Amino acid sequence: QVQMAESGGGLVQAGGSLRLSCAGSGRTFSAYNMGWFRQAPGKEREFVAFVSESGVVTYYADSVKGRFTISRDNAKNTVYLEMNSLKPEDSAIYYCNAAGGRAALFDSWGQGTQVTVSS
Repeated sequence: QVQMAESGGGLVQAGGSLRLSCAGSGRTFSAYNMGWFRQAPGKEREFVAFVSESGVVTYYADSVKGRFTISRDNAKNTVYLEMNSLKPEDSAIYYCNAAGGRAALFDSWGQGTQVTVSS
């Protein structure tokens, strides 16, 4: 199982940008498809973006399509989420996890990184 540590969140105005990072531990990091997920207060955790093992295949939730970009660097055991044109509704704690399609693969989660978008 891969352990993840998310970073890069913060407070940003609407229309701004942030880049999140997820550092994975373990030699098998590159063997997993990876995803970003988010959870806003009072809501269930939801899928945001997916990247395949090789980084070739990506897809996104409709709510972020065209604004967010997921990528990975297997040499650094890191997955990224570039977020542009941020909206207040993007405010949430963002997590990464190994992904099985649009679902998280592992039951355990890191601490996540808080993203707050002010209007």
